[in-house]
Order: sequence, then C-alpha cells, then structure tokens
Amino acid sequence: MRGVPTGESGSDRCGAVAAGADESVLGRIALGLDGVRAAQRGRTAEARASFEALWEELGERDVFHRCVLAHYLADLQDDPRAELEWDRRALAAADSLTAERARTYGPALQVRAFYPSLHLNLASDHLKLGEPDLAREQLERAVRSLDALPEDAYSAGIRAAVDELRQRLR
Repeated sequence: MRGVPTGESGSDRCGAVAAGADESVLGRIALGLDGVRAAQRGRTAEARASFEALWEELGERDVFHRCVLAHYLADLQDDPRAELEWDRRALAAADSLTAERARTYGPALQVRAFYPSLHLNLASDHLKLGEPDLAREQLERAVRSLDALPEDAYSAGIRAAVDELRQRLR
C-alpha cells in the first residue's frame, strides 16, 4: 500500500506518545497502527476494518486525517464502486480543509498539492467502472492541478500516472 510507514513497531511509537496523550488519542493511534500492520501483511479486510473504525473515531472534526484515511481506504477496496466512494470522501475532505488548517500539520503543507492525486484516483475509478467521459473529466482536473506539485520523486510518479491514464483514454 502506498504511503504506509514501515520500520519501527507500533508499540514503540505508542509508548513514546503515551506520556502526553489522552485515551481517545491513543485509541485512534492504535487503530491506525493496527490498520497499517494489517495492510503491510496483506490482510486487506482487517486493514479496512481498522481504518473504518478510525474513520468513525475521527468524526467530522479532523478533515486532514479523514482525507488521508479515505485515500488509503479507497486503495483497500475490492469493489470499484466502494473505491470510488472512498475517493470521493477523500476529495470532499480535501475540499473542506482550509490552507490555514493544513498548515497546523506542517508549515509547508499545501492543500492544492493533494488534488492531482485525488482527481487521478477518481479518473481511474471511473475508467474501471466503464465511465470514460467521467474519467476524462477527472483527469482534466488532475492535469489542471499539476502545477501545485513540487519537483520531487512522488510528484514525478503522479505526473507519469497522469500521462499513462491520458494514453489509455485516447
């Protein structure tokens, strides 16, 4: 799964965080770590269940984490319609995330930089569902937002995926 951290164990991280966190924060961290570990081990249903529980725990208040979580959950779906729904949720969360709120997670974090990947995923979903016109519409939105990406390896991968999907849609 893209973006899933590897390396140090979840219990090591939880111990480091425990000193300053309340029970609800620790519960959310545990659900997230359970989902990450399950995804790394190829246990998709277990990862989905952990991430869906975390989704419920986050509620409407934490749109940044909901955006990231929905993006991951889309990748874990077996059904293309369910994948589309989670990608739509990721986009909706990004749409409700203000630039000011995003900067609370990191001073350089730019919400605009989320859109190329989010629209690319939606385009791919629509293509899987046999909806090429909707796929083209989302791909065009991805293309229009590419200028928000920095020049790095991740962004190069997004640009390459946009070009590849553009070729498939011709």
